[in-house]
Amino acid sequence: MSATRHIAALGEAMLELRGPAFGTLQQGFGGDTLNTAVYLARCTPGCTVHYATALGDDGLSSELLARWRDEGLATDWVQRLADRLPGLYQIEVDAHGERRFHYWRGQSAARAFFDAPLTALEASAGQLDALHLSGISLAILPEAGRERALALMRKLRRRGALVAFDNNYRPRLWAGADEARHWMTRAFEAATLALVTADDHQALHALPDEAAAVAAAQTLPTPEIAIKRGPRATRVGGAALGWQDVATEPVARVVDTTAAGDAFGAGYLSGRLQGLTPAAAAALGNRLAARVIQHPGALIPRDAMRDLLAPA
Repeated sequence: MSATRHIAALGEAMLELRGPAFGTLQQGFGGDTLNTAVYLARCTPGCTVHYATALGDDGLSSELLARWRDEGLATDWVQRLADRLPGLYQIEVDAHGERRFHYWRGQSAARAFFDAPLTALEASAGQLDALHLSGISLAILPEAGRERALALMRKLRRRGALVAFDNNYRPRLWAGADEARHWMTRAFEAATLALVTADDHQALHALPDEAAAVAAAQTLPTPEIAIKRGPRATRVGGAALGWQDVATEPVARVVDTTAAGDAFGAGYLSGRLQGLTPAAAAALGNRLAARVIQHPGALIPRDAMRDLLAPA
């Protein structure tokens, strides 16, 4: 890229506890759009990745900010709110690397992000080349906040920015499936790129199987669509682009599937921002996701993906 690009990821970041109950727990941090932002910053030259969220004014929040800056994220659009705290989740992983989450996020500061009359994210929209958010980003917000997020998506799309929406459907965060379908439908209409996990799309629309979910995802109104199917080939394209299946990379031993989809999204966005075709971008996303699931936790060490990093 010839000039610095500004990319924003909007969502909720949480403290992460990993390990067995009443055993030795390791502390970290994660969150779907944060994971994507970190991997995107690592892999994409010539870009500034801003993370837009809200945190408390406590020591834990200050430490999160310091660690995000160490990862190369710009944190100038993070709000600090008195009497609020970051959310918390614990990961349990089974013998096959599949994970189970336990959340404490009801009073998460990120839920109040749009309580301000004008956020720094909205005020700086004119400098953005790309925006990334997810179904979780919308689910944690009150209705007025969701409307402002959608308005920002539409504004950016009108002036030609890349607007990526990842479905990431978590039923417990919504009042019901009808509510989730309503807001996600509107988000897909506002986005230029849909990142769709087939399992989530199947669950949201009560479809009989993955094939039905993939077929339904291919009819979304978003111009460009990448459909994630776990270890099966990723389907990418759109009504005007045609469709291609891009093979995933085999992994001998899956350690932890946490953030696999988030990593794919980062690789795909990085590729598209650097001018790769959708198929080549999907191959990069699959390569990064394969690397991530061979390590514990949402964010793997930089050294474990050194060969995938952008030149300094």
